[in-house]
Amino acid sequence: MAEKKLNLGCGASALNGYINLDKYKYPGVDITWDLEKIPLPFKNEEFNEIKAENILEHLDYKILLVELSRILRENGRLLVRVPHYTSRDVYADPTHRYGFSVKTFSFFVKSSRVQNKEYNFRKYRKLKVHIEFEKRIGMFWNYLIEYIVNINESTKEFYERSFLSMFPAVCIKATLIK
Repeated sequence: MAEKKLNLGCGASALNGYINLDKYKYPGVDITWDLEKIPLPFKNEEFNEIKAENILEHLDYKILLVELSRILRENGRLLVRVPHYTSRDVYADPTHRYGFSVKTFSFFVKSSRVQNKEYNFRKYRKLKVHIEFEKRIGMFWNYLIEYIVNINESTKEFYERSFLSMFPAVCIKATLIK
């Protein structure tokens, strides 16, 4: 079966090799659809990969992540990029509804110890999270902080609970595997 990929909320940045979906009909958009309208216009287990970069912070993402698991094939990848809650970008863009923590996506993983008995969000079997920091000339310490913070899950959580969060992260990159 051929690999099929979906790029959600692509805006004017449509990608080759992907079905590009956005709320607005920009050049390169294949499907015009509001992501808050569920169900999405796709068959069950249609995609091997779904890319959701810089889109979930604009939406009520909880129900959408459950819906994305429906259209993702077994062992398929959901690639997410969202602003970390310490990022100034969370507040600079008035269309942003949310900032994200390293624990946010744990609510959607079956083996997670994060409690969410009230909801049935656990649709993915594996999660990998990376916290990214701004890298510009003169910000050499961010390279070191990013390396240290991403050593393991404990160092990521320590970053968010400690004085290190005074060094704001830019985003969280998460990969969820169905």
